[in-house]
Amino acid sequence: MPYYVYKIENFPIRRLEYLAHFDSFKAASAEAKQRRNSTPLAEGQIVKVIFAESELEAEDLLSQVRPAPPTTGEDF
Repeated sequence: MPYYVYKIENFPIRRLEYLAHFDSFKAASAEAKQRRNSTPLAEGQIVKVIFAESELEAEDLLSQVRPAPPTTGEDF
């Protein structure tokens, strides 16, 4: 399964922009790091690598809202 690289813009709406795909994580990670460092990203933009069977599945996974992590502190 390939690794997909996307630029994600969160404001005003969540928008996914396909950038590339690679067969190895090392190459995908290097591409994402290069894109993060070569051009300044606007506030609310990120470059992300996702492992998926297809471009459609990658976009579906990136579009899902993940629950907030549990907070540590006092238990009531």
